[in-house]
Amino acid sequence: MGFTGSAAPAMQKEAKAITVLCVDDEQQTALRSVLESEGYKVLFAASGSEGLETFKSEAVNAVILDYWMMDMSGLKLAQQIRQLSRSVPIIMLSSYIELLDESLGLVDVWIRKGERSPRYLLKRLAELLDVGSSA
Repeated sequence: MGFTGSAAPAMQKEAKAITVLCVDDEQQTALRSVLESEGYKVLFAASGSEGLETFKSEAVNAVILDYWMMDMSGLKLAQQIRQLSRSVPIIMLSSYIELLDESLGLVDVWIRKGERSPRYLLKRLAELLDVGSSA
């Protein structure tokens, strides 16, 4: 997602038991660092199929997906996750300008890559999970 810098670890206590699954076919060291700095446990999957298997086998509280991946689109993965759980929040990261109509009802938040700061992602994630954040 191109995150740089750090966010203040304001919600580490609340986030201790919260697991976030990040699915992206590109290395996302900065995203992992931002989430872990807030106390989230981060699981990473490098493909949609790996992400689906991880979602099925782990207790995941939220999912952050890339829209464009080589093996399946983020929307296809979101559809499959929604068949398994309607309650787990899904954040879609994309280079596209706008939320696509076909993502309505599948994705809770659509964030354009490079336009928002790490604090924005953390704030939206905290809102979806209903945990406190100073972001």
